[in-house]
Amino acid sequence: MFLSLSKQVQKVLKDQYDLDGISVSWQRPQESSHGDSATAVALQIAKKVGKKPQEIAQTLVDALQELDTVERCKVAGPGYVNVWLTPTALLEELGKTRKACTPRVKRKDEAPVVVEYSQPNIAKPLGIHHVMSTVIGQAIANLYDYQGYNVIKVNYIGDWGTQFGKLFIAFDKWATKPVEECTVEDLLDMYVKFHNEAEKDSSLEDEARAAFARLEKGDDAMRTFRLAVVDISMKSLLKMYERLHITIEHQHGESRYEDLMKPVIELGKEKGVFTEGREGALIAEFPEDSHMPPAIVLKGDGATIYHTRDLAAIRNRTDQWHPQAVYHVVDVAQQLYFQQLIAMGNMLWDDLPTWEHIIFGRMRFADKNMSTRKGNMLRLEHVLDEAVERAQKIIDDHGDSIQTDDKEGLAEMMGVGSVAYGTLSQNRKMDMIFDWDKMLSFDGNSAPYVQYTHARAKSVLRKGGDFSEPTGITEFAEKERSLLNTLLQFERVLDEACTSQMPHVLCNYLFSLCQEYNSFYSDIPILKAEEPQRSLRLSLTSLTATVLKAGAEILTLRVPEKM
Repeated sequence: MFLSLSKQVQKVLKDQYDLDGISVSWQRPQESSHGDSATAVALQIAKKVGKKPQEIAQTLVDALQELDTVERCKVAGPGYVNVWLTPTALLEELGKTRKACTPRVKRKDEAPVVVEYSQPNIAKPLGIHHVMSTVIGQAIANLYDYQGYNVIKVNYIGDWGTQFGKLFIAFDKWATKPVEECTVEDLLDMYVKFHNEAEKDSSLEDEARAAFARLEKGDDAMRTFRLAVVDISMKSLLKMYERLHITIEHQHGESRYEDLMKPVIELGKEKGVFTEGREGALIAEFPEDSHMPPAIVLKGDGATIYHTRDLAAIRNRTDQWHPQAVYHVVDVAQQLYFQQLIAMGNMLWDDLPTWEHIIFGRMRFADKNMSTRKGNMLRLEHVLDEAVERAQKIIDDHGDSIQTDDKEGLAEMMGVGSVAYGTLSQNRKMDMIFDWDKMLSFDGNSAPYVQYTHARAKSVLRKGGDFSEPTGITEFAEKERSLLNTLLQFERVLDEACTSQMPHVLCNYLFSLCQEYNSFYSDIPILKAEEPQRSLRLSLTSLTATVLKAGAEILTLRVPEKM
């Protein structure tokens, strides 16, 4: 329908001003009293045609009023064209919103998109800071998936490196039971103990490096030890992912690329990309205008590092999946690292797809030091448990005003959802402030508010019983029109959130939809309305619930039927 409006505008621009191929965009006015949609195209072309914007806008208004779908339109401000559509046209447009509530059909012949996220290290439980990469990455992958892309979700796990040397030495010196009998908490305790002891005896670091070197050379004892540590860690990790509704099909450790690093090193030396640096290390240098320092790709003792393994991963993923793009969801502290990595990749190969670092800010949590080495890391599991406890208290405090057959299940849904949604609702490029009150609010932009509004809409539908699609609507009440126009934004919001890779755009929309529906619910009768308004209002209620559920699930949330 907006396509027909755009075609009418383009016809006028061609006939009256000899302008061809002008793109016409439509936005919803901030105030519902300003129409259902508006365009600023008259302002955009005024200089080009040498006319006043308001004069052009009036010409467009005269032409648009000839369309059967237009109820009325007017010139606003310096040259905007505001349009009110007929009830019939608006109700027909809702079909696009209903369609947008179902994932688009996969474009099977299109190259996939790879999204890499979470990326925890083995032998440590997830810290609260891991929630950012994990849920932001999942939400971005879900958005691509929902839009019909072929999405490959990858968890690049730190299952290689000197931490295994440190753990091996710690177990060799202080363990009271074999590694196979340990939990991930035991592994963390041993890791912390190693660092505490290493502060008193620096030779332990040398022993750890030597142990890792033995691992890289294929030492059987080291390899058996590493596999046991990985097994313990993965069981704990997958349990936490299930709780957070995280689905990552490809769990790829750094060790996967162990045998692929040597060809990359040889190619780099052959092309002159890698040269010898201080103490025999192999380095890559970058052009002066890049303002990047040299990057080490191989230590002087021949040990590999992150860059070595990541370059092998770049080559492997390109050859295996032939993707159109690869996105790494990693915090801003690694910005230089990825700039160097991507630059090296493009220096080595000329067939790489789009390779991008999706940045997010740091997490701040009052009075908590999240240093793993010091042993006082704020564990994600503990944060989720506390969120669920707080949600349970809120449910108990509300008494009979919260209706549920499963208080424990609802508390889990609210608590876990509040942590995930609280992370996603903030602009990922900004630092995140962890705020319990904000996350568990029933009024603000929070998981409980979305969950409560969905449950309220479902309650209305249960009471309303069967209803037919509204017909014979000749005019809308203001609240009906406002809610309907908000529902019409869903398809555009999904496109914008996916294209920008900004999940908070979807969060903000769901919050706005909740506000609109709750105002609609409070201000006008639904079940006691006369027909055809009753059917219209139940239809809008039904679509609101469907949109909230679809949007919430993209954001890893679950929504209750009752609350």
